[in-house]
Amino acid sequence: MKSYIKTYGCTLNQADSGLIEAILKKNNVSIAQSISDADTVIINTCTVKKATEQKILAFIDRLENENTGKKIIITGCMASANKDIIRKHSKNSFIMPINNIEAIAEAAKTSQYIKNTSQEILFTRKDKERLEYFEPYKSAIAKIPIAEGCLSACNFCETRFARGSLKSFSEKLILNAVKKSIDFGAKEIQLTAQDLGCYGFDKKTNIVELLKKINSIEGDFMVRLGMMNPEYLDRFASNLIDIINYDKFYKFLHVPIQSGSNKILQEMGRHYKIEDIIQHIRNIRKNIPEISIETDIIVGYPTETEEDFERTLDAIKMIEPNAMNISKFAVRPHAKKWKIKVNPEIVNERSRELSKIMRFYMYKDNKKYTNKIIDAIITEKTKISINGRNKSYKQIVIKENNTDGNLIGSRQRILIDFVTPTSLYGSIINK
Repeated sequence: MKSYIKTYGCTLNQADSGLIEAILKKNNVSIAQSISDADTVIINTCTVKKATEQKILAFIDRLENENTGKKIIITGCMASANKDIIRKHSKNSFIMPINNIEAIAEAAKTSQYIKNTSQEILFTRKDKERLEYFEPYKSAIAKIPIAEGCLSACNFCETRFARGSLKSFSEKLILNAVKKSIDFGAKEIQLTAQDLGCYGFDKKTNIVELLKKINSIEGDFMVRLGMMNPEYLDRFASNLIDIINYDKFYKFLHVPIQSGSNKILQEMGRHYKIEDIIQHIRNIRKNIPEISIETDIIVGYPTETEEDFERTLDAIKMIEPNAMNISKFAVRPHAKKWKIKVNPEIVNERSRELSKIMRFYMYKDNKKYTNKIIDAIITEKTKISINGRNKSYKQIVIKENNTDGNLIGSRQRILIDFVTPTSLYGSIINK
């Protein structure tokens, strides 16, 4: 029996797919490299953005229309939060809520549909913490989930209904996953969660204590921290500065401010003031000159006025982010409903203006690397290049004549020839 896994969404979803693969293999279910070779298609869904949801539903429609007879298992955030939407597009698929993926091999193997009144597929959940199923795989990058759920209640968010309240994984299992991955050749450890900042609050510990223990692990590797809600900078900013300055940590921080208007932040249910976050980021930049700051912005929130948007522009100009994810507001099924909305043409114009500013600051920062020699870890190979990361987590693309897959996982010196807003381009300097 073979299963093909299709993954949508964030690094946490990608890490979940890694756990799904490990669970299947332990239960003698092979992983297919294509849909045509699979008996079962597993779709690990995302519900953050409406645009992503539409892509997922189009993929489900395609499978249904092709009528291949393959079993379809739908898991991930949509399977937990939006079963009714899935059922409109797929009457006969298995629906496996994200908090029950431990039983996904049982779903893949069974020949019978087990339905309750809401047509949700239920299987007996194993009495194990999910990370117990973690198995490393041959890759320079290891994506390790450290928690699921969060402690926030943002009015625009659908994911909290899918993932639920915070459930931190045990330090022992996380450290074991990191060690296993390093022993298996990983050079980049990506720690991921819905919100890294609240890790451990349910276990009377915190993210700082975990990161100190990860730093003490022996080996040649770098750690990339996942997204952290800005409100936790008030608790951990000084500690994070110390930790990110450790040699084993990328000088990188993902802090999604979402808006530069305190009025909008309050209406979003975000518990911080923008001026406090700007001050924290300025202090972090002062103490870690090579830091790359990534942020997220929602444009067109229903009550966003021109003044609110101007405040967002002001905040971006003060932060000068090195990367920014811009999302146009869209009402999600379980999020707060609004009777008002911003004119779509205005939303599009604001999005374009933010994109222009984003590319300006990204290019401004990357430009300083032109004609410089920098150290990087080679982490991935594409059809036309090999790519790496420097200590500021800048993506470095190596020329075609240096695309030897044997370089994956190695440290190299790169001469940067030219840059774009998103990447540095160069060639390897032979030692």
